[in-house]
Amino acid sequence: MEQLHWVRFRCQQLWAANHTQGRYSPPGPVPEKYSPQRSPGKRRTVLARWGPHQEEYHNASKAYKGNAIRTTKYSLLTFIPMNLFQQFHRVANLYFLFLVLLNWVPVVEAFQKEITMIPLVLVLVVIAIKDALEDYRRYTFDKRINNNTTKVYCAKQREYIDCCWKDVHVGDFVRLSCNEIIPADMLLLHSSDPREVCYIETANLDGETNLKQRQVVSKMEEVDFVPENFHWRIECENPNNNLCRFRGYMENPSGARVGLHNGNLLLRSCTIRNSESVVGIVIYAGHETKAMMNNSGPRYKRSLLERRLNTDVLWCVLLLVVMCLTAAIGHGLWLKRLKDPIFQVDGETSPALAGFYVFWTMIIVLQVLIPVSLYVSIEIVKLGQIFFIHNDLDFYNEHMDSRIQCRALNITEDLGQVQYVFSDKTGTLTENKMMFRRCSIYGVEYPHDDNGRRLQVYSAEKEEAQRCSLTPRSGSRRKSLSCRSLSCNRSSVSLNNLTDDSEEEEERLSCTSQRRPSAFYSHMAKDVVPDCELLTKLSWLCSPDLNVTDSAKAFSSLELAFITDFFLALAICNSVVVSSPTQSLKVLPPPQTSLRSLEQIKLMFQCFNLSALPVLPSLPSPLKSSPLSLASKFFTPGKTGSFTVPKTASEGCIQTANPEDFSINVGEKMSVPEDEEVPRLILYEAAAAAAAAAVEAGVDSDHTALYEAESPDEAALVYTARAYHITLKGRSADSLLVELPMGGSVHVPLLHVLPFDSNRKRMSVVVRHPLTGQVVVYTKGADSVLMDLTRSPKALQLSENVYRHIRLQTQQHLDSYAREGLRTLCIATKTMEEEEYAVWLKTQLLAESSIENREELMLYSAQALETNLTLLGATGILDRLQEEVPETIEALQRADVKVWILTGDKQETAINIAFACKLLCPSDQLLTVNCEDKESYAMLVQDFLHRITSSDVSGTGAPGGGAPCTGTVSSVLVIDGHTLDWALQPELQSEFLELSKHCKAVICCRSTPLQKSQVVRLVRDKLKVMTLAVGDGANDVSMIQVADVGVGISGQEGMQAVMSSDFAISRFKHLRKLLLVHGHWCYTRLANMILYFIYKNVMYVNLLFWYQFFCGFSGSVMTNAWVLILFNLIFTSVPPLIYGVLDQDSPVDVLMAYPELYLRARSSKAYDPLMFWMNILDAFYQSLICFFIPYFAYRDSDIGVLSFGSPINASALFIILLHQVVESHTLTWIHGLVFLLSAGSYFTFVLVVSVLCVTCSPPTNPLGVETLQMSQPAFYLVCTLTTVTALLPRLLFRALKNSSGLNVHSPVSSGTVRGAPQCTLSSSRPDVEPSRGSVLS
Repeated sequence: MEQLHWVRFRCQQLWAANHTQGRYSPPGPVPEKYSPQRSPGKRRTVLARWGPHQEEYHNASKAYKGNAIRTTKYSLLTFIPMNLFQQFHRVANLYFLFLVLLNWVPVVEAFQKEITMIPLVLVLVVIAIKDALEDYRRYTFDKRINNNTTKVYCAKQREYIDCCWKDVHVGDFVRLSCNEIIPADMLLLHSSDPREVCYIETANLDGETNLKQRQVVSKMEEVDFVPENFHWRIECENPNNNLCRFRGYMENPSGARVGLHNGNLLLRSCTIRNSESVVGIVIYAGHETKAMMNNSGPRYKRSLLERRLNTDVLWCVLLLVVMCLTAAIGHGLWLKRLKDPIFQVDGETSPALAGFYVFWTMIIVLQVLIPVSLYVSIEIVKLGQIFFIHNDLDFYNEHMDSRIQCRALNITEDLGQVQYVFSDKTGTLTENKMMFRRCSIYGVEYPHDDNGRRLQVYSAEKEEAQRCSLTPRSGSRRKSLSCRSLSCNRSSVSLNNLTDDSEEEEERLSCTSQRRPSAFYSHMAKDVVPDCELLTKLSWLCSPDLNVTDSAKAFSSLELAFITDFFLALAICNSVVVSSPTQSLKVLPPPQTSLRSLEQIKLMFQCFNLSALPVLPSLPSPLKSSPLSLASKFFTPGKTGSFTVPKTASEGCIQTANPEDFSINVGEKMSVPEDEEVPRLILYEAAAAAAAAAVEAGVDSDHTALYEAESPDEAALVYTARAYHITLKGRSADSLLVELPMGGSVHVPLLHVLPFDSNRKRMSVVVRHPLTGQVVVYTKGADSVLMDLTRSPKALQLSENVYRHIRLQTQQHLDSYAREGLRTLCIATKTMEEEEYAVWLKTQLLAESSIENREELMLYSAQALETNLTLLGATGILDRLQEEVPETIEALQRADVKVWILTGDKQETAINIAFACKLLCPSDQLLTVNCEDKESYAMLVQDFLHRITSSDVSGTGAPGGGAPCTGTVSSVLVIDGHTLDWALQPELQSEFLELSKHCKAVICCRSTPLQKSQVVRLVRDKLKVMTLAVGDGANDVSMIQVADVGVGISGQEGMQAVMSSDFAISRFKHLRKLLLVHGHWCYTRLANMILYFIYKNVMYVNLLFWYQFFCGFSGSVMTNAWVLILFNLIFTSVPPLIYGVLDQDSPVDVLMAYPELYLRARSSKAYDPLMFWMNILDAFYQSLICFFIPYFAYRDSDIGVLSFGSPINASALFIILLHQVVESHTLTWIHGLVFLLSAGSYFTFVLVVSVLCVTCSPPTNPLGVETLQMSQPAFYLVCTLTTVTALLPRLLFRALKNSSGLNVHSPVSSGTVRGAPQCTLSSSRPDVEPSRGSVLS
């Protein structure tokens, strides 16, 4: 059946390809995420465990996993073999193992077998202990989770019994109560809520604390649920990790199907809220649940520095091979030329074979030349760097009680190499706290000036709050999830805090009596001051005498109908959950007696000149009201924004003339003649008094509804509708409760909700109008798509010219809003005939019950519905800039970091925000690329490139990395989403990138999430630059994951971006210090530490290599084998770690004041091939000095081999430690303590060995060697002379570098970076100067 429908759908789609006039179609193929590949993949069949089909259930459930989870890696029996197996996957451990095995070969043995095993055994034991502790913690957590109890239906006992989570199976019926955590992915079959819905909190999955509504499967709410009577068969998709998608259907024995979707699924780890009890059937259990399939652990990325290090390690390997070959060849030649030796030599072995043996012996002796332990040291250093980043109080947000999160542990140094920053706009650069600012209805604009003045009030309050702010709280996380439910008595338990103490549990229980804030709760969104003129027009509905004749001079009755529908769309076209401070849930009340009958309401709407109303055989749901006058019902003293309407004697409605007969100019504001008495209309003074009363009322009373929305836009629009007394009072799965301004509340039957998606860029609801009974579609969305879907409403007897004028005026208002930096939305509607709706409903239901190609079928169904709409109006919502955004972007530009804005907003809005945040300057020229086809795009880009390159050659153009606003002329590229499709095509990518390289910034408008990620990938791969992407919403996830460094902002749109990011911050301004200070420090610290580590190893190994020239290249050493192994393992291991964690080349205030230092450090390449080889040469020089000064000092003496090695080892230790002192920019008491401990541990060890050890290092005997040497003044003289001579060149180089101003880290004048030649290109910036006051915080 589905295959036949698919063929029919494709035929219809192909046929409609040539008949799409008047309908919107996307500018390209449907993105991959919306058109999954058709595949005959195996589906999952779920039957009730205790149903009649027992044999079929057992056959189907054999392949399904149980609900027990196991996140541990090992068991008692498998720990040792599996842990060793995993550890030997690391190259470093394999290298050590190879050396151990090699040392066991007698002919190449260099040390005692036990000594060579020390590094390997030490590493294996430490890591094994760490892995065991981590695995034990996972074991205890799994045990606690698996032993949680829940109510599972038992057919034998015919009741729900307590059952452990681990014993729950697919097909079980599970009953949950309020505040219980869901044990498995379940299909919702029953809810105690009379509306057959329940609410869940998904904070354990995605971090979002706003409630999500889930509804009982269709058809199940019509009958009382009894487990024994459940005979449905469930067909659904196989387990996957997509939290936002669920496809399937239920089929009863008669063959009738009911489609399943994500709104029917209760996910494991979520918490039931605001419902006494729910019952569901388990679909996925255990590791097949979506929560477990998304548990992928910490992110791992390889940093650029780590990739460069791998190359240098290969150079060290090559150097080791060369040194070993030299020793092997030298030993062979030495044996060949040896005549009459005075000591024992193996004469039976040929020189060539002896040289081969020596090669492998030298591999063992010089093993520390390969800096394998450097990788472990780097990980420790990064942990230390992350600790200091995490505890930086400048990143603490007291309002959100949040700190910075470092989710990727191995790319901290990449923060210091960023060249491109790709930023979202809404919620990233702006607050994402929406305030309704303007609207346009019926072509008439309502500026809401009084509402705009509230910005000054809130700004002053915010500044005062910041001045009076307290110190950060000790806890880094807020227990915001514990007070979610107010009507349930059961305790709330989270999967993340199952080990909480009882005191904390009591604290959570005590919170249930406190007031719970709603999502996006802010006075900016809630306290909307109505526009006086618009309120005047709406107040006419509340007049007891609807005399249109007297008011015909003021405005059209059709305009009033548009206004009413406009605010009704704002109230119901959303997914807002309604709650209250004192009541967890707004239950839809039973119908009450209405003051005004439906016939009166219909008569009133006939006065509006609407289309003929159908005769309703039955009322949808009666209006409810108290027996008061309509005026007093709507405007009652003491309520927010209420005032009294004067009563009149006359009643009833008089039919008005056709609205085209009125001599009104659509777009002009309504005016009331001064000499005319208008008793039935509220004058501006009354409206102004109402607005003032709304402001004075302040915070809502305890009985006011709160709205929990998925986005702040929705919340702002619903609060705006409430300000005009069209109030959303409650929501259920199939109806809405809305209070209307003409008195009373009505139930609005909710037929369908088509949610917003980035492909359609709109949202629609299908309802049955509460007054007319007709099927009505309300749609809101981006004007770029919605304007193309509208047409003239013939049913409203509105001429084409008038409607075209309305559209033109609305578009002008939209452009004006965008230039002011407002977020724009269009509102539209359409009325469907019953036959038309029935045809569409059949297609929709079949799409909902499909499993394969469901997304594409749903998209097609939505596009078929959202056509021939009637434009009602548009809204402009203000989203203010975050604090210090202009300063942050200016600092990034001074650091030569290019900032790109990738947004889905209108072009004018993005440009205005770019001006406000100083990404654009008044002197900049805008290169706007908006093309309809590929050819025009290519020609325009070539023209721009020619103009810019010509000005660059002539010396009049600004460089591509133009500095911030300093008077220089720079180019800024602005491109829309449609044109970006052409720019991203392979044959045109090079021109787009070349043009962007000549621009100081790029603004991509109307871009989709897929386009954002494609742009980031293109720049990253083609230009070979370090990229950083920052965003706050789910639409930024793909961009964040593609970039080299992903930064998520924990804002108003949930935690999807944070959970996908490498670093999470709460404000955009934190990016400044994160890059310019911590990024700079992390890169320079790690780069210098790596160079120091390699220098240290090479310097000490060369001492052993120089000795081979005096021992016949035999592989002998002049030091104790224990000292040789422990020198790098213990004695000199800690100072590099302190160097990499604590060193500061410049203080914080200097780095923040001079962003150019970031560029200087990045461009100087503190860790590049030149610096690598300079350190290698320095190590060779110091090793020569360290070896030959003692050699010449003791040349004619009779000291032994170990006595000769004693001053060499001591001098090497002092040189290595003091070399770090010379290179360090910061010296603290910690450094001094570490140096003393390192030197003290060495001398303590060698003295103890010299006193106690007799045969610990055969064939040599270290007994008394060190005590004798340290008792002689020559030892200290040699060590001092050696150390000073070895470090003298390094000291001179550092002094000359600092005195000549070549130091990368010295403060520089900003003019050295900001200066740029002038550009002679003419500016193409729009004539309209943006209004910055509306977007500045």
